Order: sequence, then C-alpha cells, then structure tokens
Amino acid sequence: MRSGRRLSVNADDFGFTTDVNRGIVEAHVRGILTSTTVMANGQAFDDAVEKARENPSLDIGVHFVLVGGEMVSEAGRALPWTVGALRRAMAMGRVDPYRELSAQIAKARDAGLRVTHVDTHKHTHLLPPVLDAVCRIAEEHGVKWIRRPFDYPITPGPSEIPMAVRAISRAMGSVRRMFHTKMARHGCGSTDHFAGFQLTGRFSHEDVVHLIERLPEGWTEFMVHPGFCTNELRAARTRLKESREAELRALTHPAVKEAIEANGVVLAAYPCD
Repeated sequence: MRSGRRLSVNADDFGFTTDVNRGIVEAHVRGILTSTTVMANGQAFDDAVEKARENPSLDIGVHFVLVGGEMVSEAGRALPWTVGALRRAMAMGRVDPYRELSAQIAKARDAGLRVTHVDTHKHTHLLPPVLDAVCRIAEEHGVKWIRRPFDYPITPGPSEIPMAVRAISRAMGSVRRMFHTKMARHGCGSTDHFAGFQLTGRFSHEDVVHLIERLPEGWTEFMVHPGFCTNELRAARTRLKESREAELRALTHPAVKEAIEANGVVLAAYPCD
C-alpha cells in the first residue's frame, strides 16, 4: 500500500436482514463506508446480492459464519450458537470448518460477487483450526486480504469503553504471533491496523472523528455494524439492534466526512491484486 493514512470502513453482516442491508448501502452512498462482508447463510443473502449489483462501488467480501444460523454445506443443519459450542463441535468432528467455509465462499462467488477480502463472524478465525481453514480457502480462491482483528491502542474518546471490553481486546492479542505466522505461510495479507472491536455498538460521530484524527500511518480497517432497526431486526437473534441505527447516523454525519478531508485520510477499497 502507498504511504500516508488510508482507511477501509467495513460493515459486517451484509445479508443478515433486509433492514441491515439497507443500512449498509445507506452508509456507503451517504457516508464513509467503503466495503462490506456478506453472510452466505444469512436470511437476506439474496437481497444482499441484489443490492451489491445495484451498488458496484461497494467493495464486497465474505463474512464467514461458524456461529449462528444454518450450514451452507448441509442444508437444514444448524451451526453452534456460541464460540464455546463451536470449539466442542470441531473437537468432536461435528463441524468441519474447511468444508463449511468453502461452501460459503462458493455460494458468494456463484452468485456473481467478486470477493476481495474475508473475515469471520465473532472473530472465530482466532481459533487455530478456523484460521487454518480460512487461510487455505483464501489461498485457493486468490483472495489476499484477511482481517487482523487486533485493535490498535485507542485513546479515550467521547464514549467510554468498558474495562471488560478492553480486557477482551488485550486477550485477543495473545494469539497475534500464531495468527501472522499462519497468514504468512499461505501468502495472505491484511491491513496494517484494525479498529472497531472496542467501539462496536457504542460509538457516535464524535467517536469516529476522534478515531480519524488519531489514525496511525498506514492502512487501517475500521469494523462497523450499521443498519436500520425495524421489526425484522428486532426479531433476529443478535445483541446489535438499535445501536446499528446509531452507527449509521455516525457514519453519515457531515462532521465525519469533514474530518476525513481535513486530516488527509484516503478512503480505500481492498485491492484485487
């Protein structure tokens, strides 16, 4: 990547519900969102594909799912609902991450989506068996970019980050060496920096401006979860509901675009080569 400060703003959960899909497109058209990752097993996957076709400037990746919803590789069979249950299911051979995630990326590509990057729901690729599968699949499909979900040190902003969330973020960093070793073995790349785990579900436009003003040199991914919260989302199994509308308001606020320009930050898609 070129020198300077580059920012990829990626929305997870494209395909989760139609109101989440609408919010993601809104954040791209009216705000600073550059990319999104689609859930191949999402109930609104077909709607997401249609919206991706209608918005070709929206960069598309795959949000690999091993926790929640149904399998793509075996129709009608449910995935575990927690990361702990996933660990047990993989240990007992009930879930094969390579088989399931291969089916998910194949579904996305068969739908005509050009996949430039991948990440995982609940950051399950921090688990070694899942990371092995994700790196192998990315290499096989020529997808270079995989999320590195380790928040860089974030200075306190307008919204307080709970100590428990900060502690989890630090704990996630304990597997950093293993993560980068496996990535390098498969020729997989990532952004230089990552932000968003500690801010998920709790940021305002002031927090985004604060983040932009303190963005480090290099290429940063900012993970977000915008959406509209209608009865469809309210009925879904997720903790992120009204907060998605708050994130959407933040990402489309005029002050955020002004901060991007004032600080010389370049909004960037994921390179295809």
